[in-house]
Amino acid sequence: MRKLIESTFVSLDGVIEAPERWANFDAEDAASSMEQLGNYDAFVMGRLTYENFYANWGHTAGNPYIDLINAMPKYVASRTLTETAWNATLLGPDPSSAIARLKDQPGKDLIKYGTTHFDDTLVRDHLIDEFHLWIRPVVAGTGRRLFEDVDTSMLHLRLTDERRLQNGSVILTYAPR
Repeated sequence: MRKLIESTFVSLDGVIEAPERWANFDAEDAASSMEQLGNYDAFVMGRLTYENFYANWGHTAGNPYIDLINAMPKYVASRTLTETAWNATLLGPDPSSAIARLKDQPGKDLIKYGTTHFDDTLVRDHLIDEFHLWIRPVVAGTGRRLFEDVDTSMLHLRLTDERRLQNGSVILTYAPR
């Protein structure tokens, strides 16, 4: 059975919004990201993430990381989209059941970048198997916060792994209990 992994950049003050503004990306980050991306064979994302990623990466080539993302299938939860591009498929009216079916299929794990409104559904339905939180040693100040607008009352996590990067970041892996 495949897992659904959520991987999110987080500032020290809990901000996740617009990491391109505050999360400097160095060679070690790039190598770690490429290594981790090799563990997945499809993306799960909400509509806003899909639209933003497609706008930024969908027409880019020549970067091994982006090329790999562009080639991967994407599964999008949306109540408003009627069609997709960029190797993407809509999850349909019941995204939780669709994701459960994807997890039951053979293959590598599924990846979801960022914590979004969609997480309220994923957390409620116990579909996220691990959270990879890339804690960056910066204070972003303002922006959307980790788990903002997500009911976490039933989410109890245990630390299963930690990795320290030379730039002062840590990657913490949490699994629901």
